[in-house]
Amino acid sequence: MKKNSGSILRKIFKIFGFTLLAAVFIGTLVFLYQKSQKKPDVFEIQTAKITNIVKKTVATGSVIPRKEIEIKPQVSGIVEEIFIVAGQKIKEGDVLARVKIIPDMVNLNAAESRVNRAKLNLEDARIDFDRQSVLFGKQVISKEEFQKAKLAFNSAKEEMEAADNNLELIRKGVTKSSATTTNTLIRSTIQGMVLDVPVKEGFSVIQANTFNAGTTIAIIADMNDMIFQGKVDETEVGKIKEGMNIELTIGAIESEKFNAELKYIAPKGAVDNGAIQFDIKADVKLKENQFIRSGYSANANIVLEKRDSVLAIPEGLLKFQKDSAFVEVESLPQKFDKRFVKTGISDGINIEIISGITKTDRLKGLLVDPKKKVADKKS
Repeated sequence: MKKNSGSILRKIFKIFGFTLLAAVFIGTLVFLYQKSQKKPDVFEIQTAKITNIVKKTVATGSVIPRKEIEIKPQVSGIVEEIFIVAGQKIKEGDVLARVKIIPDMVNLNAAESRVNRAKLNLEDARIDFDRQSVLFGKQVISKEEFQKAKLAFNSAKEEMEAADNNLELIRKGVTKSSATTTNTLIRSTIQGMVLDVPVKEGFSVIQANTFNAGTTIAIIADMNDMIFQGKVDETEVGKIKEGMNIELTIGAIESEKFNAELKYIAPKGAVDNGAIQFDIKADVKLKENQFIRSGYSANANIVLEKRDSVLAIPEGLLKFQKDSAFVEVESLPQKFDKRFVKTGISDGINIEIISGITKTDRLKGLLVDPKKKVADKKS
C-alpha cells in the first residue's frame, strides 16, 4: 500500500514539473512575440491659430554718422597744443589745435634775401623821389617825370611790405596785417562730436597737397544724424525698394530697437566672399536723448510683406505633392486624412492658410517619442 502511494506522488510531481516547464516555455514564447510586435505610432495633435505673419529679409552692416570729416592742417609743422579730447562736443569754428611752423631753411634764406633787396630798392627810390620832388617844385622837370619817380617809390614800399609779410609767413605762418586769421590755429569746419584725435602734442604734421592727403588732426561727426550702411544679397535685393521701413537691432544695445527708413540701394553689386552684394543705406530715426556710438554693428530687418490676424500653421506641418500642398487632418483617433490647402506668405516658422482647413481641425504633428513619454511620466 505504501509503495503504491509513493509511486502516485512521484507521478504527480512529474506531471506538475512538466506542466510548470510547459507553462514557462509558453509564457516565454508569448512574451517574445509581444516584444516583436511594433507598437502603433502616436502623433502629436496641433491646430491652426490666428496670428500675424511678417515676411522679412535681414541685412548686416553698421551704424555710422552721415557727416563724418577729417580735419587737416593748412600748414606743415609741429603740433604745439591740442584743445580737444575724444567725445567732446564742439561748434563750427572752435579751435582744435595750434601748429608751430618749422620753416624750411632754403625758403627762409630766400625770404630774408628778398627783404634785404626790397630795403635797398626802397631806399634808392626814396632818394630819387625826394630829389625829383625838389626839382618838380622848382619846375625844372615835367610832371610826367615826377609821376614816374613817385610810382617807383610807391612800388618799392609795396614790395618792401610784401617781402616782410612773406618772411613772417615762413617764420610764423601769419602776417602782421592778418594776425587774427592765422592758419596755425586748426579750427572745426562743422558742429558735432570729436570721435578721435589721432595726433598728440609734439607730433609732426603736414598740410594736404597734390601728392599727400595730409595729417589728420581730428575726426568730427554729427552724432544726431546717423545712417545704417549694410549689404543685401542679390537674391533679396529685387524684393526691396526705397522708402521701406527697417527695424534695426544693434548687438551692443540688445534692449532697444531702432526704426529706420531705406533711402538708397546701390545700382551695382560687388563680389563679397564669392557672392554678389549690394550696398544699402537707411536713415536712422533717433528718439530724444537716444545715442548710438559710431561703428556699432547692426542687423536690419526689412519688412517685405505683412499679414495681420490670419489663420496660420507651423510650416513643418505642411507636405507637398507635386505642385500642391496638403496637411493631414484627424478623422478618427490617430487616423488621418489628406487635405489640400491654399497657402499665403511665410515667415520661415508659420505659414498663412488661405483655404482648406479651419481653426478647429486637428492636424497631424510630430511623432511622439515613447522614451521621452516615459521619461516625462517619471519626472
